[in-house]
Amino acid sequence: MHSETDKIELEYLKIEDYAEIREAMVLAYHSMPDDYWTKPQIKTLLDKFPQGQVVIKVNGQIAGCALAIIVHYNLFEGTHTFNEVTGNSTFDTHSDDGDMLYGIDVFIKPEFRGLRLGRRLYDYRKELCEKLNLKGIVFGGRIPNYHKHADTLSPKEYIEKVRKKEIHDPVLNFQMSNDFHPTRILKGYLDGDKASQEFAVLLEWDNIYYEKPTRKAATKKSVVRLGLIQWQMRPYKNVESLLQQSEYFIDTLSGYRADFALFPEFFNAPLMAQFNHLSEPEAIRELAKYTDSVIQEFSGLSIAYNINIVAGSMPEIRDGNLYNVGYLCKRDGTIERYEKIHVTPDEAKVWGMQGGNGLKVFDTDCGKIGILICYDAEFPELSRLLADEGMDILFVPFLTDTQNGYSRVRHCAQARAIENECYVAIAGSVGNLPNVHNMDIQFAQSMVFTPCDFAFPTNGIKAEATPNTEMILLADVDLGLLRELHEFGSVKNLKDRRTDIFELRRKS
Repeated sequence: MHSETDKIELEYLKIEDYAEIREAMVLAYHSMPDDYWTKPQIKTLLDKFPQGQVVIKVNGQIAGCALAIIVHYNLFEGTHTFNEVTGNSTFDTHSDDGDMLYGIDVFIKPEFRGLRLGRRLYDYRKELCEKLNLKGIVFGGRIPNYHKHADTLSPKEYIEKVRKKEIHDPVLNFQMSNDFHPTRILKGYLDGDKASQEFAVLLEWDNIYYEKPTRKAATKKSVVRLGLIQWQMRPYKNVESLLQQSEYFIDTLSGYRADFALFPEFFNAPLMAQFNHLSEPEAIRELAKYTDSVIQEFSGLSIAYNINIVAGSMPEIRDGNLYNVGYLCKRDGTIERYEKIHVTPDEAKVWGMQGGNGLKVFDTDCGKIGILICYDAEFPELSRLLADEGMDILFVPFLTDTQNGYSRVRHCAQARAIENECYVAIAGSVGNLPNVHNMDIQFAQSMVFTPCDFAFPTNGIKAEATPNTEMILLADVDLGLLRELHEFGSVKNLKDRRTDIFELRRKS
């Protein structure tokens, strides 16, 4: 290790650096002293892709270097050689509109090893990859200690033992510690690499921020503003009065530039007061007759106020059966439907309600979302299936009468945020409805939950409403933090699942 280190600088490579670079290569590759880049080759790289060529200096002296090109990865994701990917060192394979950064070389002079300078070079590549919106980084990694084990181990077995720390390979260990993962064995990759028996490991790093280029003007947001409506149950003369109150909240949230408005489960229940002379199953079926018109109005409001509306839930009759359903009214005018899959014993006993079968992730202009109605949040399998399909935010409209019921929903919802590495927003109703059978009292405290890691609140609560008070709750959630959590979190609940001993799958 170099004894005196006063200043470390990362700079773009210049052709004037060539003599020093050549010396560094000869020292770094002592087992292949004649295998170094020529000055014309370095000039070609600088002409084609100057951003990809960097040096790291210690006290003004070049200590290491990293060289790279951009390629169309579909041309090289299978078996290939170093000569093929570099166009026999002409770098004609480089393409400014490619989608993958291909690492050509990284080396550190022996006297500067131990300062973790290689990590800085890789960090630069990762930042460049994100800046250029490339899918990731890939390169063929040498396995210089493989020749010691070639008689007894195949390359695949060798890599597995390196992964398990049973064998030390300085190059491969370093790559994997920098978040690169092996994807395949490349045979005959680098001519003359006797130490690796001419084998290499294709290593990849995925850019979690990569966005596939699109011709559309709209872009998906990273920071999303959630608006939760803690709805007061109060008498309404008619459906127009209920819609007027709904529009008031939507207008208010739109004024705060919220991206979503979340209504509670059965927020339209006060309209059942006029059917109190009927039996409870008959009354809720009368209420179901309003559902279509309410959704059409909500869709119009979502367009007019430029906000996505998660319309809580309402009763719906389909093929003679009663369901608890809701609608996602997007601000682009499209409408999507979701169903309560697990109805409560009370819903089944008092109203004769059936459980639905639909479960899906919804694509929105603010990422992928899932919606589960109240009791469904208490079944972890549902949200895990949604997480497997890329859900970023889970919305849970709920209706609970007692604090016991509320606590079940609240604690289960928070668990869903942790185990699925997503945000969860819950919204419920408050107040009393003395003139509606089976809907007498309500208890709610609407909340937004986050995973529990360094980038989030320590208690996993982003925002919380005042209990049992009509109000709106606003909270900004950053989807970019979820991407980082998936890859670099203290724990990785999704990635660390032991799928070798258990699995979760849909039946249909």
